[in-house]
Parts: sequence; structure tokens; C-alpha cells
Amino acid sequence: MWGFNFEKVYFPVILVFLFFAATFFQGIFCEPQNHGSSAIDYTSVFRVQGNVYPDGYFYTTLNIGEPPKPYHLDIDTGSDLTWVHCDAPCVNCPKTPHKPYKPLNNAITCKDSICSFLQHPPNYLCRNPSDQCDYEIEYADHGSSFGVLVKDNFPLKFLNGSTARTTLVFGCGYDQDFSNSAQPPFVDGVLGLANGKSSILSQLHGLKVTKNMFGHCFSDEGGGYLFFGDKLVPSGTVWVPMLKNRIGNYYSMGPAELLFSGKNVVKGGLSFVLDSGSTFTYLSSQVYEAALSMIKKNINQKQLKIAPEDKTLPVCWKGAKPFKSINDIKQFFKPLALKFSKANNAMLEMSPECYLIVNKIGNVCLGILNGAEAGLENLNILGDISLLNKMMIYNNDKSQIGWATANCDRLPNLDRDNDIHFYRSEHGYDEL
Repeated sequence: MWGFNFEKVYFPVILVFLFFAATFFQGIFCEPQNHGSSAIDYTSVFRVQGNVYPDGYFYTTLNIGEPPKPYHLDIDTGSDLTWVHCDAPCVNCPKTPHKPYKPLNNAITCKDSICSFLQHPPNYLCRNPSDQCDYEIEYADHGSSFGVLVKDNFPLKFLNGSTARTTLVFGCGYDQDFSNSAQPPFVDGVLGLANGKSSILSQLHGLKVTKNMFGHCFSDEGGGYLFFGDKLVPSGTVWVPMLKNRIGNYYSMGPAELLFSGKNVVKGGLSFVLDSGSTFTYLSSQVYEAALSMIKKNINQKQLKIAPEDKTLPVCWKGAKPFKSINDIKQFFKPLALKFSKANNAMLEMSPECYLIVNKIGNVCLGILNGAEAGLENLNILGDISLLNKMMIYNNDKSQIGWATANCDRLPNLDRDNDIHFYRSEHGYDEL
């Protein structure tokens, strides 16, 4: 995801499927094999910062290199490639929170098995086996990144206090083109978390560092947390099967009925892609028009009036006086929900804060957009806004997606000694 701009779609289209990886945290290192096979049960947690509005993205901080240096990475479950801006030197790189990554003769070559796995057709960017392995990735209606695949250290700290040092492959992006993005996020790169075999999670799983499972929890007030492993998964988690995708390694679930105030928006089951790289939710045109019609019919026009002059998002309303927060408008809107009839009628509920924002001038705007206008006619995508205030869990071992209502300001399932919680300050989140 690259900034708050409703016309930009952050659901990526991979031209050349390349690889990525990265993990996190500082600590005293020991090699992952020193943990033995039991390391597969370890969990790492990372603080998340950002918001749906006005920033339009969530990011976490990963340490890379020796000595480790911090990099802010946009969390994107809709793409596989993890990459950072790279000083090789870097062409067209935007301003970033930290200095671009400096490679030190650590590029992988075309003869590396990961190179042929990531390039389609295999090694199509390669001329000789000894050449460096380049990557190229393009994001739909957004921009592109070109660079080289490198290996470096990613220090990892677990909740039980143990540490590890892992060597992972990721993208070193030295030729960037984000001219289509009106406001790129202020980050150092992208943390790709889609379920391709070359993902960061797959790499860590292959090294027996953690289970092939991760989760995130984004707060509607901003911030949250991200984790690799299963220690934080609550016992009351609701699970549905992952759907296999023909267009990429994306996380999809369905068929599900989309409900507004308990009533079907359209007939038939729908599939949905979960994409934390997209700020807002996109529905195919027929579903979008039906949902918008039901929402409008539910509104008391004496209390809320359409504000066509407000261009924050395609549909905005204004009240008798400016609204201060999302809590001021909940009374005017009904909840949305996804009902999974083939999964014991599991229900993913979306209260008004999961599809509405209150903008800077105090109007309320619909955070559901027409996918056809963004080139996504046949896709239904749940972006960050629809994933708020929930722990979303992606279990690649069992091909399941789960969720549970959560306080995303505090980590669950930890005893007092291991408890890591966050408090809100004028500077954002701080760790206690």
C-alpha cells in the first residue's frame, strides 16, 4: 500500500515473482539450529504503527544487517516480495525514515535455486549463472520496483526471551517508479506476507524458526501488533478454509454472504481476498452498487446529507455539525457482516468503524469502493479498514484463516512476566 489515495489500488500484480524476506527485533544472537526442532513453537511479536486515516497504511519495524539497522516496512498480505530501498545507488527513491540499505557483495546469483524459483519463466532476467539475480515487481495502478535479491541477517527475538539470527533473502530495490502514487507512505520498503513458498514466513518455517502461521491486529485508533507463530492465537478463534487462488498467492476465503443489518446484499456466495496492502475495501461493481444502495436507504436524511463537494472519498455525508470521531456516527449506520454457511455459519462482523471514516473536516465517508473503477471488476478485497479491531490469523500449515475480536492495543495470552503491552502517547505507541 502506498499512501492515502482512494484511486490507488494497493493489491499488487506481480510481473516477475520474486522473493523476499525479513524479520525482526534486536537481541543477543544464537544461530537458529541451536534451538533444535522445538524452535518451531516459538513466537515473535512486532509493534505496528500507522492508521487507516489519514495515513492510509500500517507498518512495522524490522532490523536488518550486521550490526542490525532498523527499517520501517509497509505490511502487505497481498504481495510476496519483501524489499527495502537500496543504495546501489538508488534511482527515483522517495524520502525514507532511514538511510537506504547498503548492499555489501551479498547479492545472490542466477545459479541460486531461489532465483529460478522466483523468476517466471525461470531465470528470464539472467544471462549467465554467475550474474546477480534481479527482480522486477509491478503494483496495479501504483508503481514498480526493480532491484537485486540479496541475503543478510535478520535478528529475531522470541516471547520466551530467547533469540536467533537468521539469514534471509529479500529484495534490494535500486530503481523505483512510484510516479502514479499521489502520496507514497513514509516507509523504507514493503513487508510481503502473501503465502508463496518464497515468503519471509516460509523461509523462517523452512529454517525451523517458527510455525508457518502469522497474525496481525490493527486498532481503529491506530497502531497494533504483528506476530509470527501461534502463541497469541486465542482459544475462541473462528476458522474458515483458505481458498486456492489462480491469480497469485493471496489469502482468500469464501464462499460467504455479504450481509447489511442481517440482510443479504446480493444473492449467492462471494469470495474475498484479505489485503493489508490496501487501505480500503473494494467490491465488484454489482456488489458495490447493491451495498451502497442499502446503506443509503438506511440513513435518515434529516440527520445526514450527501456531501458531493467533499472529495476525500467517492461517498461522504455531513451532519448538522462536524463529527469528532467514529463514535459520533455509529448510531446512524448498521453493521456489515460476512456469513460463511459452509463453515458452520461463521460470521465475520464489521461494525461501522470497519467501513467508515471521519475525515479532517468532520464528515463521514464510506471506506468501501467500487473495484471496477480501480481495475478490479471481478475481485472483492477486504482492506485494512475491514480488518480493524480483530486479530486476523493466517495458518498456512492448515490452510485456514481465523479471526477473533481483540483489543489491538494489548497482547493477549501472555503471563505477567512475558506480557508486552503498549500505551498511547502523543508520540504514538511506546513499549512498556
